[in-house]
Amino acid sequence: MTTTAHRSPSDPPAAPTTEGPGPGEALGVGRTERPWLIVALREIVVRLTNRAFLVSTLVTLVFIAGYGAFSVWQSGRTTTWTVAVADSEATRLVGQAATTARADDDKVVIQSRTVGGEAAARALVEAGDADAWLHENPSGGWTLTSTDDPDNDLVGPLETAVRTAALTTNAAAAGTTVAALERGSTLATTQFDGQQGTGGFVKGATFAFALLFFMAAMMFGQQIAASVVEEKQSRLVEILVTAIPLRALLAGKIVGNSVIALGQVLLFAGVGLVAVSFTDMAKLLPTLGAAVVWFVLFFAVGFFALACLFAVAGALASRTEDLQSTTAPMTTILMLVYVLSFGLGGTALKVASFVPVASVVSMPGRILAGDAAWWEPPLALVVMAGFSVATIVLSERIYRRSLLQTRGRVSWKQALRSPD
Repeated sequence: MTTTAHRSPSDPPAAPTTEGPGPGEALGVGRTERPWLIVALREIVVRLTNRAFLVSTLVTLVFIAGYGAFSVWQSGRTTTWTVAVADSEATRLVGQAATTARADDDKVVIQSRTVGGEAAARALVEAGDADAWLHENPSGGWTLTSTDDPDNDLVGPLETAVRTAALTTNAAAAGTTVAALERGSTLATTQFDGQQGTGGFVKGATFAFALLFFMAAMMFGQQIAASVVEEKQSRLVEILVTAIPLRALLAGKIVGNSVIALGQVLLFAGVGLVAVSFTDMAKLLPTLGAAVVWFVLFFAVGFFALACLFAVAGALASRTEDLQSTTAPMTTILMLVYVLSFGLGGTALKVASFVPVASVVSMPGRILAGDAAWWEPPLALVVMAGFSVATIVLSERIYRRSLLQTRGRVSWKQALRSPD
């Protein structure tokens, strides 16, 4: 006997059955409360499993670590200069120069080697056993002869020794002292911020900020644009929009790539700080660390805006070949930031440190130089955040209006005038 089950009108309707997953579910972006998170995770996994990305990251880390190791080796390396001499007076001058050089830098050693005359000195220098020959001129004074231009580490102390010896002799002949002759003749150098000898380090660190920002923004920005145009050209995006809103698709791409970009920047910055800690500039680590923290903050905020613009560039293109023209505005901006970051100074640098995108490099550089007041970095970051929010809102609108248009490349003006 067959029994048939009957449902009363009060029973809930039966769940519909399907033959299989929908197109969006088959791609792993089925309906969920947070579809952007799925897209973001997918972007992260794709980047972390990309061999080219991993190799480039490893090569950069090796370069940073290698440069740090070279700096440590160079800072601990002792440079020895050998000067050929033929008489006791030349030997005494070389000894005074050695004392002066050691006082200025304990890694510089100057020593003398006695020879019989010019022929022996030439043979010694040409053989590489001596760096130069110090000898007296018949008309007075001293000459340092070598096969090439002598290094300043050798010439400077010897000049000081010769000058001091001449002043001592002349002062005795005039019935006075060297101290009296030199009174008021010295020139001291200082800076308004009280820091000494950090100009080269500040320029080098600012250049590193600019290079790191340029490389990360270009690499990840171009990857975002290429990913968008590939999905558009293959019409995969038409399948994705059946399961996920375009706004969520854009958000997932931006968040995923921003996480990877920020992680890479943090990794490079961390290795760089460790490398600096082993050099003579370790005393500047507190200031450098503060500048790096601000750089990371500015980068994180600014990259969101740039990532959105690169995503829009991919949506405006109809094929991969169009990316060169659609990404040109962003590429130009990044090039200007890179070039101007270590070419500006004074008022121009202060203005640039408040200009969005340029402030990513300019403000950390000013912080490192001690040129920024305590309130300037937070204010510049707020300006950057406002710019990023406005850019994200505008980019999201253009992205939605141009992504599904497949009839050739879309201009910025056309995308803005197109209906939602």
